[in-house]
Amino acid sequence: MTRPSRLVVVAGTGTEVGKTWVTAALVRELRAAEVRAAARKPAQSFAPDDKRTDADVLGEASEESAEVVCLRPRWYEVPMAPPMAADALGRPSFTVADLVGELQWPDDVDVGLVETAGGVRSPLANDGDTVDLVAALRPEHVVLVADAGLGTINAVRLSYPPLAVLEDVTVFLNRYDADDDLHRRNRAWLEDEGIAVTDDVADLADHICGT
Repeated sequence: MTRPSRLVVVAGTGTEVGKTWVTAALVRELRAAEVRAAARKPAQSFAPDDKRTDADVLGEASEESAEVVCLRPRWYEVPMAPPMAADALGRPSFTVADLVGELQWPDDVDVGLVETAGGVRSPLANDGDTVDLVAALRPEHVVLVADAGLGTINAVRLSYPPLAVLEDVTVFLNRYDADDDLHRRNRAWLEDEGIAVTDDVADLADHICGT
């Protein structure tokens, strides 16, 4: 693949924590700052009646087609982890190396964001998960998206270590409310453990760009 100047993997502590929202928001923020950014989703699974997939949302942010963001053979119309969905649909198995080899970027991209599926240890391919993808891609940054509310300390403490030994990791507390006592305490606890935490897309974009 043509590697962007900076590669960022956006992972999550689980499903429905807001990985796609954060990735799309980062793309828009970077592009507004005249940083050439694009997003890719190596594989996606979804309910067959879903009107908009993650690839559609990311494509709108980067002004690319959903089929460019996620190659059409990697669309799986069953709400399971992608390799499980492929098996349920009777489609060929695939590896982390397959997903890495299929990533394609425009030549002029400054920042490429790769959004994963499910949680950090959810199967992403038949032979690996997000940790394995990060090891294969060696990105400059990893963003770990977590919900700000109840249970997030446990989720982050389980998800963060296997990523932190590989790359620079920032935890993004999605749906963070500074007026919520639990949210503030969760954030303070994580920061006291030496984990970089933000809830601001603009700050995260600046960090990714090294500013």
